[in-house]
Amino acid sequence: MQDEPVTVAVNKGRKISLKVKWAAAVGLAIFITFAIFSIVIFSSISNILLHKEVDNVHDTVAVVQARLANSGPQLTKAFVIEQLDPNRHSPKAIYQDAVLTRLAQRDVIVKIYDANKQGLFASRGAIGTFPKGDTDTLKRQSIFGKIRLIGISSIKTRQKQVIGYVEVVNHLRDYNHAMIELRIVLIVVVCFAMLCSALIGYLLANQFLQPIEVMKQTIEAINLEPNSDARIPETGHSQDEVSDLVSAFNDMLNRIQHYFEQQDQFVSDVSHELRTPVAIIEGHLQLLNRWGKDDPEVLAESLTAALQEVLRMKNLIQEMLDLTRADKVVTEGTTEVTDVGEVVLQNYHNFEMLYPEFNFILDNDLHQPALVQINRNHLEQIMIILLDNAIKYSTTRKEVHIAVASDERYAQVAVQDFGEGISEIDKKKVFHRFYRVDKARSREKGGNGLGLAIAQQLVEGYDGNVSLESSVGHGSVFRIELPLIREVESKSVDQT
Repeated sequence: MQDEPVTVAVNKGRKISLKVKWAAAVGLAIFITFAIFSIVIFSSISNILLHKEVDNVHDTVAVVQARLANSGPQLTKAFVIEQLDPNRHSPKAIYQDAVLTRLAQRDVIVKIYDANKQGLFASRGAIGTFPKGDTDTLKRQSIFGKIRLIGISSIKTRQKQVIGYVEVVNHLRDYNHAMIELRIVLIVVVCFAMLCSALIGYLLANQFLQPIEVMKQTIEAINLEPNSDARIPETGHSQDEVSDLVSAFNDMLNRIQHYFEQQDQFVSDVSHELRTPVAIIEGHLQLLNRWGKDDPEVLAESLTAALQEVLRMKNLIQEMLDLTRADKVVTEGTTEVTDVGEVVLQNYHNFEMLYPEFNFILDNDLHQPALVQINRNHLEQIMIILLDNAIKYSTTRKEVHIAVASDERYAQVAVQDFGEGISEIDKKKVFHRFYRVDKARSREKGGNGLGLAIAQQLVEGYDGNVSLESSVGHGSVFRIELPLIREVESKSVDQT
């Protein structure tokens, strides 16, 4: 029994807008910031107010101790009531007496116990029993979230004899009420700040992400029509990362469209270039198939023509491969170091030997090695293309000048011929693939119009420059520049 394929459903989830995410992130960040800030403020204010209330309890205990310490060897209820009961004093006396003023506070209850911890006096309510625990302490109790302070201390005579105890209870009603109000205010402020920040974040995100929305629409338009000229409008007044992204995206679209155009042109040119030799070979084969194979003269002529066209296609395919390899120079690069002067001199001697009917003149203005970071074979290929091009388009004056020099940044090579020259219109297209100034003459000399395109691709792939100066009827000068490597780099290369 074969196992049936299991289909796993992928739940991509609900799409959440980046604006909402941005607003939520900003709101959450503001909420956390304000929450921490509010906690710090709440804790600081709470501690300050609580310390004041603690000091108040300590002071109340102290003044009661001082008032009752003179009672004698034994603390009596009558003495305590006489000293602490506000009902036995006039209202004016109460406000003038510090002890009675403290006992009159709404939140404060003072209780007095004798030496046996029996209740003698309570400023409010019932006395109750003596609290358990230490006799000299200050405790903080929390009941249903509300705090109160309880201070207990012994009452001693001047001879350090314990004659009773004082208990001060502060219910902190004002403090608890203030903390509740402060907590509510801080919560409202934090929530309001979070909502406002989320709204502002959403509005700002909507503004900042507008170019991205336009970019999305542009991508969708290009998906529908790859050759579309749609671009993202650039805003000149906004110089930020988004504007840089827009500019880079438009540049990428321009390059992609350029590559599409090059590809279409390349396919069209290759199809056109291969169509002619294939048609010629097909015509000769049909001729031979009909009756030419019995005629030795026709057979020889057809075979010669077919082989010539096959050789032309072979050269064309090889040049196309060279052009493809030249395209890879930009991405692959090289660490090889080559002396420009040596390569130029080598090709000068080679062409002198191959074309003795030409007069080659070398102007070497190098006073030291001109080292550049380029594959030696590539530099030789560039020189061969330029020299071969100069020979092909020379006319009656069979003379080629070669010059090599350098400045602080570049090694410079120039190849000059005195042939037909190139018009201004053709100068702009001469480096295009498969372009030939004189197609009939180029085909006669075996040219496919790829040499200069390969040379330009190689030179620019190594961060160099290639240029052309020409005048119709007076010849042309091709110049290339390749960046020199630094002296430190060249020494390290020599040591390796």
